[in-house]
Amino acid sequence: MKHKHIEIIMSTAGLAALILLLTLTSPTETGPLGVLVFFTTLYITILGFVVLFMRTFYRLAFKKSDFRAKDYLYSAILSFGPIMILMARSFGAITPWTISLILIFLSLAEFLVYKRI
Repeated sequence: MKHKHIEIIMSTAGLAALILLLTLTSPTETGPLGVLVFFTTLYITILGFVVLFMRTFYRLAFKKSDFRAKDYLYSAILSFGPIMILMARSFGAITPWTISLILIFLSLAEFLVYKRI
């Protein structure tokens, strides 16, 4: 199996687990472990979609077919943005200030990857 198909398989498995979790349980039944599984499978699913989008964008915009390890790190950081927005939404603290702080955090993390690796 080629390396580039692993994120597609993991994303599909994460989406299937997420659908099963959402259809078979309720939030009161799951407890802390269920919430952890929910956020983990949601992150894996979003990561797969972001990697697929970035890989397609690089291929079309930059005519670049290889996807480096640094690009995977950029995708991993970018995938964490919707998770942070969802967590802020669950606390009821979704304001323009919260969105700007999340964007600043993501920008700083992307900058750190750009400078360090």
